[in-house]
Order: sequence, then C-alpha cells, then structure tokens
Amino acid sequence: MKFDAVIANPPYMGGKGMNPALKDFAKKHFPDSKSDMFSMFMERCQDFGNDAASLSFVTPYVWMFISSYEGIRTKLLNNATLQSLIQLEYNAFEPACVPVCTFIVGKTHIPNYTGSYIKLSDFKGHENQAPKTLEAIKNPNCGWFYNTKPDDFKKISGSPVAYWVSDKVRDIFEKTPRLEDIVETRKGMVTADNSKYVRAWYEVSISKCGLDGFSRNSASKSGLKWFPYNKGGGYRKWFGNKFDVVNWENDGYELQNTMHPIENRVWATNFNLDYIFLPNVNWGAITSSEFSSRISLGGELFDAGGSSGFSKNVKLEFVLGFLNSKISTLFLKTLNPTLNFQAGNVADLPLANNENTNLITIVYSAIEIAKTDWNNYETSWDFTDNPLIRQKQPTLKAAFEQWQTQNRAAIVEMKSLEEENNRLFIDAYGLQDELSPDVPEEQITLVRADREKDSTRLISYAIGCMMGRYSLDAEGLIYAHAGNVDFDPARYQSFGADDDGIVPITDEFWFEDDATHRLDEFLQTVWGKQNSETNKTWLAESIGQKGSETADETLRRYLANNFYKDHLQTYKKRPIYWHFSSGKQGAFQALVYLHRYNESTLARMRNNYVVPLMGKLQNRIEMLEKDLDASSTTSKNKIGKEIERFNKKKIELAAFDEKLRHYADMRIQLDLDDGVKVNYGKFGDLLAEVKAVTGGASED
Repeated sequence: MKFDAVIANPPYMGGKGMNPALKDFAKKHFPDSKSDMFSMFMERCQDFGNDAASLSFVTPYVWMFISSYEGIRTKLLNNATLQSLIQLEYNAFEPACVPVCTFIVGKTHIPNYTGSYIKLSDFKGHENQAPKTLEAIKNPNCGWFYNTKPDDFKKISGSPVAYWVSDKVRDIFEKTPRLEDIVETRKGMVTADNSKYVRAWYEVSISKCGLDGFSRNSASKSGLKWFPYNKGGGYRKWFGNKFDVVNWENDGYELQNTMHPIENRVWATNFNLDYIFLPNVNWGAITSSEFSSRISLGGELFDAGGSSGFSKNVKLEFVLGFLNSKISTLFLKTLNPTLNFQAGNVADLPLANNENTNLITIVYSAIEIAKTDWNNYETSWDFTDNPLIRQKQPTLKAAFEQWQTQNRAAIVEMKSLEEENNRLFIDAYGLQDELSPDVPEEQITLVRADREKDSTRLISYAIGCMMGRYSLDAEGLIYAHAGNVDFDPARYQSFGADDDGIVPITDEFWFEDDATHRLDEFLQTVWGKQNSETNKTWLAESIGQKGSETADETLRRYLANNFYKDHLQTYKKRPIYWHFSSGKQGAFQALVYLHRYNESTLARMRNNYVVPLMGKLQNRIEMLEKDLDASSTTSKNKIGKEIERFNKKKIELAAFDEKLRHYADMRIQLDLDDGVKVNYGKFGDLLAEVKAVTGGASED
C-alpha cells in the first residue's frame, strides 16, 4: 500500500541496545541506516509513500551530522527533498531527554528546491520551543529562521544538514583543500580494559615511567613499563591534559597479544604503530564547550578519546593555530555541532595554507604560556615548585599578590595572542563579516590565581615536603618510587622530610611531627620566624577562618576535615597521601605517603602513634577527673563533658588499634602497578573515603 502522507515518531535504539538477531537484520536489510532504529524507520517509511507523498518525522537530530548516518543522509538528499525542518533543544517537550528535530521530506527529489529551517538551539526549556517556532514563522528575519537549498548541503564533505551557514562558508568547503591533505588524522588506541592498562602517572612508581620524550624504539629498549597516554581530557588549549600513562612495556607486548575472550582476535585495537611517540596535535573526542587542541612534542601514545593529527609537510604550530582559532570552531560546528568531534570531522576541515613566520611565533608563544601554566601545579609530571614560594617575597600575602599579578599578565597576554591568531585566519578566509577575532576571557584556558585555592595548593605542597615527595632544596619530584627503598634523608636539609612517611593529623598537639605543627615549621622555613603569626593568620583567613578560631585551630580543622577531600579532587580519586582514620570521633588520623609505604608501615603507625596516643588520652582523662574532684559546682558540668568526650575517643581508638594490629600483622605489600583503586581496598575500613576511591565512578 502507498500513502499520500506518512507520519512517525519512531523508536530510538542504538546498536548497543540491539540483540544479535536485530543487528544482523539491520546490517542485511538497512546497511545505510543500521546505526539506530529511528534511522531504519526513516528509510522504511520512504517505501510507504507514493511519488507525491510527504513524510514527517520526529527523531534525534544526530542523523543530520554524524558520519555513521552519512548513508541515510545521502539517500535522503539525492532521492528525496528535505522541505522543512525544526531543530529543537534538549527537553524540547517534557518527556524528551534527547535533542530532537522534526522535519518533512518530499518523496521525490526536486532539484534546487529551497527548504525552510528553524534553529531553536539557543532557546533552553520546553516552554520556549513552541513560542519561538511561531515567532520565526511570523518573522523570518528573527535570526533563527533560514531558507536553504538541500542540494547545497552536498557541497560540504559528508553532506551535513548545516542549513544555517552562509554561501561564503559553503564555497570555502567546496573549493579549499581539506586538512587531511597536509595532516594525517588518527583515532587513538582502544585498550579494551583501561582499568588494567591505564594509570594516572602519579599512582605508579616514577622509576617505571618513561615521561621524557621517548621514541618507540628507545621506549622498547628502556625496560620501562608506563608511558604517557593522551586521553583527550576537557577544554584546554595549546598544552596540557597530561594525566595518564599506559602499559607499553616491551613495545606493548601484553596489549598487542592479549586475545579477546570470545572472538578470535587481539582484544585491543587501533595501535597506530607508525604514529605512536611522534609529535602531534591532539584533541578530546567529546567536549562540553568549545573545541580545543593541544600540542604533543613527542613521547606519547594516544587513546580513542584523544585523537591526534600528524603533519605531512607543515609545522605543527600552524595546524595548532588553525585548530584553536574561531575559524576552526565555525567549520567544526558546520560539520558536526553535537560536541562529539571525530577524527574524520577534523580531517574534513578546509585548511588554506597561510603558514607564515608571524603566525608560528604567535602559536609558539601561546604554547609556552600554557606549558608554564600547566607545570605550575602538582598534577604535572614537570611540576617544579609552588608558585607562591617561587616569588621570594617576605610574607605569604606579598607572595600571593605578586603571583596574582603574574597570573593576570599571562591571561592578558594569552588573550592578545589568541585574538591575533584569530585575526590572521579570519583574514585568510575572508570571513571578516561573519566572525570577530575577540576572545571572551572565560575561554582563556589558563588557571586563575585564587586566594583560597592557591592557599590549599600551598598546604598540599607543604604536605608533599613533609612526606619527602618534594624538597625545598631542589626542584621537582624527589621521591616517588616505591616501598621507601633508597629514600635519602640528606636531600631535605632546609626542611626535613618525615622519618617514615606517616604524618599524624590530630585535634590537639599530641606529636612533634603532627601535620599542623609541621605546617607551622614549613611557613617559618620559607618566610621566616619573624613573620610566622602574620603568615599563619593570612593562610587561615584564606581557607575560611571562623570568628572564634585562632589561626592554628583553623589550620588544624582544615587538615582534619577538608584537606583529604581537596586531595581526592585534585588527584581524581587516585590519592597519593592516604588518610587513615579511627572514625567519627577523630581520635586518630594520619596521612601515609603511598610511595613510601612498605609492609612495616602499619606496625610503625601503631607503635609510634596509636599506642602512645592511648596513653596520652588516659593521662588526660585522669587529669580531668582530678580537676573534677577539686572544681566548683559551676565548672563540674563542663569538665564532665570533656571527660565524656575523651572517653569516646579512647573507646574509638581502642577499636581502631585492634583492627590496625590485625592488618599490621598481615604485613601487606603493595604493587603500585595495580593502581590506587586496587591497593586502597586492601586495608578495610582503616582508610577514609574507601567507597569514593575503590567503588566510585570509573575515571576511564
């Protein structure tokens, strides 16, 4: 039967939701639309219409842009006529949780037909969609109504339904060479098991990491196991997003030879062996904002989430300048506005070769600023020292103010560089009427100086110096190996590292190496004893001093209650300072440096801290009981509450001691190659935030 009109809101189901029978059916009968049930229905419904029929659909709008729907898109544009379309926003009507479009297709192709299109992407909320649609129909000059010939979509590679772009932009796509002519784009490796093969670089022993720009050949011969692995990451331009390492020991032997458990093939895919470790530009496949690209100077492998481009005959700086320009963003949103940027999208960009010395100089300067910014923070493996200490000022306040001035100057300079980069590319394409070179400051992807955050970073660095990870006498990592082996106390002359990598955090000054007391020593070492109280007060105010607190009380409270939360966030739930805690009463807490832990650490914690603290608590209770006997009636109640509080701590500590003794007797050994998620779970509930570290959402 044939019909004059066919109307459908077809079911949505991607390939991952299909059972084997449905997948096979889709491949056999609908090879051009097999990606989703809705697109197969679009194709099937064509058969229901007579030659003069109109077909109307409500579907997800991904078919308009993504390469996996190019087959059905090509069929529709060549054999039918896209008469009108409304592109709606998320939740366009309340039950819809995906971005959809509604459109009318004429069964027969009409050459040079001009269709009408309404773009509602800028109007959030289901309550705005219908009124803005009616407004556009009544006033085609509103700014979100477009008249475009569907035949013109074919001028752009992949034929995206980019109805809003100008004729000038379409001509650029049609006549300008594509980026793939001068850049080889590659989708990255799929390990098939990131939890097994991928680590944050700071989880494993630094002695097993090849972070210094190895080639494939030198990496294979090095005997090292972990090498930088670009996984894309969030919105950041020019340089950075370097967190991960991948097991590429012996030229990736394990990855290249582990077989799929069911299929007769190697489990991992996309090895790109001719491209690994080479200099490249790279970008994240998925972004929540604007497109951004970064440079790799070599020595990295790359993941499917971090696709890369390799130069054939131009400087990488030129390619990077183009990718981080407004021109690139305009073209990418023409090809694919879904914020899921595939390697093919980047390859299809029209790239006019306007490489020149001025442009290369601009990009090189931008890279250097972004690189310096990235290395200012602990999560960079090239971190050298804390920016506040680097200022060499007499007080912490003066150091922050100078750092803030430097940071502000870097942002202003980067803004100027990016705007000049935009100007050069806009002029090269003749798009001055469509684009401004101006860059909003919020799109400058440098970290902003922030009094509170920079203060907590300073405290983190101080903890690192206490642990021996860093030293005030030398730049960069000092000890990040394993098991406390070859730890050299002589490298920490100005500010001594802790003897065993165990730093207690208590609500009172029970121990000489207590974190709060040592933080005071750290501030005095860096800025002098004469400014000790001034600096402590400024630091306490920075992290939220309460009205009745002294600076010492604020710092002690932060270390006991908030430091570890910040540490987990900074290190993406893969902490390197582990928080042992007796429980809610906070009778005993301590940080242990992962890289200095060995099988005797728990016994040392018990003998040097927990057992002595039991005695200290008992002594305090006995003193309070004597005070209670001798006190007046008015103070007995207060002292009684103190005795009750210390008794609760004593009970909690006794229970913790029992568990600690059990685990200490086990003499647990760690293999850092297993990663924090596995190793953290070996200590039961001795550790804080166990669920967040071992059972939270995967970072893969």
